[in-house]
Amino acid sequence: MSENQPNASSKDSDAAGVAGDSDVETAESTAADSTEPAGEKEAEGTDTVTEAEPAPTTPGAVKATLASRKAHLTVSRVEPWSVMKFSFVVSLVCFIILFVAVAVIYATLSMLGVFDELTNMINALLEGDGGDDELGLNPAAWFSPGRVLGYTGVIGALNVVLITALSTVGAMVYNLVSDLVGGVDVTLSEAE
Repeated sequence: MSENQPNASSKDSDAAGVAGDSDVETAESTAADSTEPAGEKEAEGTDTVTEAEPAPTTPGAVKATLASRKAHLTVSRVEPWSVMKFSFVVSLVCFIILFVAVAVIYATLSMLGVFDELTNMINALLEGDGGDDELGLNPAAWFSPGRVLGYTGVIGALNVVLITALSTVGAMVYNLVSDLVGGVDVTLSEAE
């Protein structure tokens, strides 16, 4: 108990300083009472005194210790399986965002009549002197929702596959290069 006495009295004095002047005397008397052996107190018929919970530290003290901590680390290996899973999920989320964005933009432009005007303009340019379409093109089918969203889906699916494959291959190449040069050094420091 004598080892804990200076620690307990400093905690009690910190708590007393936070609580106010009226608690200072009780904290000091509690610390003085705790120096007696527990057997003597029980013999006298009084309750035993337990140690108080540690008081929370002040933000200034925490800030001083956190600002000085830094760690110098080296990223020497990256797990390809982990990179593959992560890049697949990220590219899948990007695909969903792309698909929704194209659908919203297409719906907005369609409500504004942009595709109808484009179709009319292309038809006017393609018409010959006889008034018939000489090339046999159908510009209205170019801007149909099925075609636009279908191409968006195909491009998005290809992006998911390519991004996942390239990220995994990139992780393997990084592991090979880090074996030669030792990896990338990173310095981490705790936020204030």
